[in-house]
Amino acid sequence: MTVTTEPPVRVAAAPRPRRRPSRLRMRNTLLGWSFILPNFLGFATLTLVPVIVLFYMSMTNWNIFGTSTFVGLQNFQRLIGDGSFRTAFGNTLYYSVLHIPLTIVVSLGLALLLNNKLRGVAFFRTAAFFPYITSIVAIALVWNLLFSPDYGPINEMLRFVGISEPPGWLTSAQWSMPAVVIISTWRDMGYYMVLFLAALQTVPRELHEAARMDGADVFQRFRNVTLPCLRPTMFFVTVMLTINSFKIFDLILVLTNGGPGQSTTVISQFIYRKGFQENDFGYASAAAVVLFLLCILVTIVQFLWNKRKES
Repeated sequence: MTVTTEPPVRVAAAPRPRRRPSRLRMRNTLLGWSFILPNFLGFATLTLVPVIVLFYMSMTNWNIFGTSTFVGLQNFQRLIGDGSFRTAFGNTLYYSVLHIPLTIVVSLGLALLLNNKLRGVAFFRTAAFFPYITSIVAIALVWNLLFSPDYGPINEMLRFVGISEPPGWLTSAQWSMPAVVIISTWRDMGYYMVLFLAALQTVPRELHEAARMDGADVFQRFRNVTLPCLRPTMFFVTVMLTINSFKIFDLILVLTNGGPGQSTTVISQFIYRKGFQENDFGYASAAAVVLFLLCILVTIVQFLWNKRKES
């Protein structure tokens, strides 16, 4: 006799009811959004929306008194063939290549010097930072007097040491940009010195003591101990200096107004002239988009380079 058994019937489990978020979780979520919302509204109103409008305006032919006409990429094609824009682009790169490493070296050197326990070190730190908060107009007025080719004290010192024909500085097409770089470095060095100084004070003294006991000299301790500890600050300073160098405008405007000729005309001043002086806002917006993309591209490259170095 054969006994057949039927397979057991599986009863499907009833679906579990979805758990509603608790009141505490909902309150924490709303509290978090309440902190984020004011900052996001400010960012959206003052940054995000203007950038979106900028990209649209760069593809239009528009002045402030008429209606805009969509022209596609014609403004960007016009930029490629514009000799004034190419000159401004080259001057911006020239300024950045000189200004970024010089400012890093000077500000780091000041930070290393003022990180020691010296008498009156607080006064010297304040004096080094003071140019950064000084009015641009006052800086331009003083340095125009210092760089005067006829009666300026800088050229008088050069004549005193035997240079019979010193540079014309701000009045010379050849020397105007180096003069702007010198003034800009003098103005910015205090701010970045403070950043480096804060980073230097976090370097463990035990590392320097161990390196000294191993026979490392001052240069070896700086290269193998100090610089690796300063890598995050160095990266931040480099990114900020790069962006600020590409956006340089106010100092050049009050110092040389882009002259002599176009020797100190940069992209920001090119945008200002096309937009506010020639009333060609579509073309100026296209130049601003190029400057924006240039800053983004260089920043991404720096982030990838820093990530590669850390790995």
